[in-house]
Amino acid sequence: MLNEFHVKYWNYSVALINALVITKVVMIGEVAKVGTKYQARPLLLSALYKAFMFCLLVFAFHVIEEVIKRLVHGSDIAIASHEIRIDELFGRIVVVFCTFIPLFAFREFRRVLGEEKFYNLLFRSEEAGRSNFSNSR
Repeated sequence: MLNEFHVKYWNYSVALINALVITKVVMIGEVAKVGTKYQARPLLLSALYKAFMFCLLVFAFHVIEEVIKRLVHGSDIAIASHEIRIDELFGRIVVVFCTFIPLFAFREFRRVLGEEKFYNLLFRSEEAGRSNFSNSR
């Protein structure tokens, strides 16, 4: 069906690979304890701070990736760094930041509530989540 509308599968493959790379960068950031400075603050501030810090980390990895890509294709380091399209990278980073905000908001809720309470609130009946939530107060 995609072939009828001249949609190339390559675009979806690149998007999937980029998602996997961003996942790896987030995991590296977690190991390095990026974004833990504001964990004692309100959840919104903590989630925004983590989204921003991980966004910077993803941006740094994208810049390094672009330079390496240019070097592999035969450019020297000075030309490779000048050929990077910063406007395209900033566009990607804005999208990544906007998707990181709800991701880290949910992760902060899970961290504060605990795994079991968070799971019960999301996937159990309303009564099970409410009774489990009221028992901890």
